[in-house]
Amino acid sequence: MRRHRRGLFAAINVGLIFGKGSLAPSCLDNKQHTGLADRLCANPHIIRMANFASFAFALWAPRLHDLYVENNKLLREHSPGLRRPFPQSAFACAAFNFGPRVCTFKHRDVCNLPFGWCAIQSLGNFDATKGGHLILWDVKLIVEFPAGALILLPSATIAHSNIPVQDGEERISFTQFTAGGLFRYVDNGFRTQEQLAQEDPGEYARMMELKGSRWQNGLKLFSTVEELV
Repeated sequence: MRRHRRGLFAAINVGLIFGKGSLAPSCLDNKQHTGLADRLCANPHIIRMANFASFAFALWAPRLHDLYVENNKLLREHSPGLRRPFPQSAFACAAFNFGPRVCTFKHRDVCNLPFGWCAIQSLGNFDATKGGHLILWDVKLIVEFPAGALILLPSATIAHSNIPVQDGEERISFTQFTAGGLFRYVDNGFRTQEQLAQEDPGEYARMMELKGSRWQNGLKLFSTVEELV
């Protein structure tokens, strides 16, 4: 993709997606770039990066990570043909953001799980004291984000972007995430919201009632500093 809302750079997304009128989850189709996507996902160094990000997720938010793992398990049992790009990673989808100077616009990844976390890994060759900083707009923070660094953040909720690197430098990024629709599909008994309303109005009404407190239940999955210590 060269036209997307995140910035002026080319990107390839891989993995599982659900939404925008779909009746069931599916694997992203990269068409003429499928071979490239497959080679990237099979690269042992990228696999190590993906697994490291997932294991860091498990360390800092074990309850939230467990929710991802359980959702993956249920989805795999129901639809064994759906495969995540990195089997040992809890995330269902990944994006390769190509350089040479990846700089994202201010945005929220609104299709992700609202209280879910996204893993962002920065790569390249640049002076991290002069560019590439991560901006977290809602909490008014600007963070140095050097090549090789990883951050986990609720990217659907917190607006974020990054500062350009200097001329002649290179910056790319690798991200992992899971679409909120995948959780909703599993919670609805492997149905869309519309199918649930038609097939089981009582269960549909119950699910709608739960929406008001879902943000609170999501926050309970976060770890406190005291727990981590």
